Amino acid sequence: MLKKILIVVAVAIIGLVGLISTQPDALIVQRSATIQAPADIVFAKVNDFHKWSEWSPWEKLDPNMKRTFTGANAGLDAMYEWTGNDEVGKGRMTIQESKPNELVRIRLEFFEPWPQTSTTLFTFAPAGEGTTVTWKMEGKHNFVSKAMCLVMDMDKLIGKDFEAGLASMKNAAEAEAKALAEKAAADAAAAPPAAAAPAEGQPANGTAAAPAP
Repeated sequence: MLKKILIVVAVAIIGLVGLISTQPDALIVQRSATIQAPADIVFAKVNDFHKWSEWSPWEKLDPNMKRTFTGANAGLDAMYEWTGNDEVGKGRMTIQESKPNELVRIRLEFFEPWPQTSTTLFTFAPAGEGTTVTWKMEGKHNFVSKAMCLVMDMDKLIGKDFEAGLASMKNAAEAEAKALAEKAAADAAAAPPAAAAPAEGQPANGTAAAPAP
């Protein structure tokens, strides 16, 4: 009897492993949002890892998360490492390509709870007076993530975080754009009026020009 049970269990395990192996190798998640703010404001939210705390959906999952910033302050070769609880794990991001107001390409490495490496790409495109941001992640499933695909939709699971992050980015960028516009308007209103240009034949001090001898 025990032998039959072991055979059934072995067959089930082999079948499960075979089913897992048939899952797609590629992992692709993409979401977009249009933000009513200039591209330079939106671009800076991504290009500078110090600003990710304003909008990243994972930053608030662990208030005690340890962050380390190395390399460039922003842009190419900037590096951000974190260590946190089970929800955020341990990982590192490195900016591999940065084109102002156009794109930011990031190497994303997870070390815990399981190793995973993928490429994250942010692109920025004009949209009227605003900017459309597209957040795309590409990677390859390992055996563990393939197994997870059997019980959950990875696109929906990760995609909802992308959507939340883009919504927070929209709020932060639009608030900054509004504040800058209000400051510019206030500065313009407080500036002294420009002096009118003198009429022809009238000197700048407003006195009548002496007649020619």
